[in-house]
Amino acid sequence: MLKADERIDQLYSQDIKIIQSPSVFSFSLDAVLLADFAVVKPRSRSVDLCAGNGAVSLFLSRKTAGPIAAVELQPRLADMAQRSVALNQLTDQITVHQLDLKDTFSQIVKDSVDVVTCNPPYFPPLATSKKNPNPYLAIARHEITTSLEEILKITSGLLKMNGKAFFVYRPDRFNEFITKAAAWRLQTKRVRFIHPKADREANMVLIELIKDGRPGGQRFLPPLTVYDQNNQYLPEVRRLLYGDN
Repeated sequence: MLKADERIDQLYSQDIKIIQSPSVFSFSLDAVLLADFAVVKPRSRSVDLCAGNGAVSLFLSRKTAGPIAAVELQPRLADMAQRSVALNQLTDQITVHQLDLKDTFSQIVKDSVDVVTCNPPYFPPLATSKKNPNPYLAIARHEITTSLEEILKITSGLLKMNGKAFFVYRPDRFNEFITKAAAWRLQTKRVRFIHPKADREANMVLIELIKDGRPGGQRFLPPLTVYDQNNQYLPEVRRLLYGDN
């Protein structure tokens, strides 16, 4: 099951095991927050784009009995995701597609999906000076192989009318995000900013979109703060990670 330099990590709150590697890519808090933020009905048909090692798809499986498709470009990450799906005995529910995003509709029918989730590359291709030398991380974080525009186009194409999409993104690109989303018939409905500490600016934002929704009516939820001043997880985050009350 495990290959060289791989390990099995666990999200204790959901009893999910995930194959990870320090030399490739590991899920982080943003994946846990995204899966928690997503609203998924018991029989929803879901797709996770830019799926990485499958973390969000695995976490979503605890919220729905409906089918989940994970789309990931990089073969090694897709292979890790597939083995994690098998490790958790979820092969009947989760399908991993090792696929370029632009080819998504070769495997998933347009206008057929209830929920799309995505933890996309955050940094535009212009941010070359700080690009990660690890190619796996660089592709995950920078718009090298895809773009925000393309991801939103694919998201809109996948969703049924009134289907919902859930993203985790960078606050400094929030305006760009909601403007481009609206151009692809995706109206912003719920927003929650994530702050590392109470006295720090937000470093993540969770965004819910609805396809062909009416403009306006956005809801800004109370912000989530991750750490206290002693660098300990605050109760809501601790509950998401460990199931603590």
